Amino acid sequence: MSDSSEEIFANILKPGSFLHPTFLAILDAIFLLLFLLFIALAFVTSGNFHIFALMAIELGLWASVKWFVEEYKKIKTEEAGQNDQRKEE
Repeated sequence: MSDSSEEIFANILKPGSFLHPTFLAILDAIFLLLFLLFIALAFVTSGNFHIFALMAIELGLWASVKWFVEEYKKIKTEEAGQNDQRKEE
């Protein structure tokens, strides 16, 4: 294993590790591969309704994960700003 992959696996369970850019890129790649798999299954099954329902669920999950990460980043930025203001006082 390369050093970067060892670093990711070593830090995966630490609090806030989901903000690591490499982890987010891997997560996006996994969601994309899952979506592409559902597209392939939609063609193979001749447009089975269940596959489209699973696509919608997967897209909703992907969007909610992206939203959560962005909101968490905003909160962390606000907390850092408040801590800086307290230090100045």
